[in-house]
Amino acid sequence: MEVNNSAVSVHDLTVAYDVKPVLWDIDLELPKGKLIAIVGPNGAGKTTLIKTMLGLIEPLTGETTFPILKGESTDNKIAYIPQSGSVDWDFPVTVVDVVMMGRYGHLGWLKRPGKKEKQMALETLDKVGMKEYATRQISQLSGGQQQRVFLARALIQEADIYFMDEPFKGVDAQTEKSIVNLLKEIQKEGKTVIAVHHDLQTVAEYFDWVTLIDLKIIASGPVEEVFTQENLRLTYGE
Repeated sequence: MEVNNSAVSVHDLTVAYDVKPVLWDIDLELPKGKLIAIVGPNGAGKTTLIKTMLGLIEPLTGETTFPILKGESTDNKIAYIPQSGSVDWDFPVTVVDVVMMGRYGHLGWLKRPGKKEKQMALETLDKVGMKEYATRQISQLSGGQQQRVFLARALIQEADIYFMDEPFKGVDAQTEKSIVNLLKEIQKEGKTVIAVHHDLQTVAEYFDWVTLIDLKIIASGPVEEVFTQENLRLTYGE
């Protein structure tokens, strides 16, 4: 589907591990200011897709551009929340310190965060319901709590595009709802959220754009147009 105001543009993208294709000939336009779900079966290439968009994986062919950034540096403009299980949590750092890391791109690496940044971090932790854990070691938190801290670090970055890899994994229902409300808040500010999502029951409730993928793009567009039984059958083979 054509998108006039693209946040992310992917052209002719193919990724392989060894000789096995993981993503095949991906062309994709994702619009600005939408909550976008990347949906597909296990092994479909969802995480690989967002990591390749971010430049964390080198594709065999193709490229990803960010038209809304108009050639600006992506350093502060793009935030990434990986799956909590993919992070080494043994690093001895407190929750508030992790969140303040989201400000480093604004400060520059030579300037240390101060009182202003700490206050911003505490306010953002309050938004995700984690302020009371501010002085805890990050390794002492549950997976769902760690996920909320990562969300706070991304929010404090004040990016334009947020990539999230299964942001609701390991969180309880109440936390999930509060995260969705936060995402809808930043959407109102014109931000774009692109999230790998696995729960088909909540796609229409949480998101307004969906990309269905199984090694290649099956369909991508507004939820009410694309999230159909036929497209799900093509994606999941059921």
